[in-house]
Amino acid sequence: MTTAGDIMHPGAQWIPAHETLDRAAELMRQLNVGALPISDENERLCGILTDRDIVVGCVALGHDPAQTTAGDLAKGTPRWIDAGADVGEVLEEMQGHQIRRLPVIENKRLVGMISEADLAKHLSEDQIATWVESVYAKS
Repeated sequence: MTTAGDIMHPGAQWIPAHETLDRAAELMRQLNVGALPISDENERLCGILTDRDIVVGCVALGHDPAQTTAGDLAKGTPRWIDAGADVGEVLEEMQGHQIRRLPVIENKRLVGMISEADLAKHLSEDQIATWVESVYAKS
């Protein structure tokens, strides 16, 4: 059985909700990623910040990324998957919520992220085609 832990990109890092977007962008550059899970003061997942969120939700609106926090852009119920979950559960979670990145949690700790690239490396062409159709379909 292939699990979330098998296909994830290990070593994901949180961005605390109180950190500014300029710091988040710097961390994304350092880690060469396009998204960061956002943690609250108790290191619980409270959202996911993407590079697009920074551009569209801050810069394009004329806001200052040095004055806007990751928490300011956190909205909705964040989704995650347990490291031991079967790849079918991963696909179900991502397809059901039309999400492209999924934090992986083990023993209440962030251990990795699953992205489109991770899926492409580990899934069959049929699985990828089904995932793409459901995630990118217009609601």
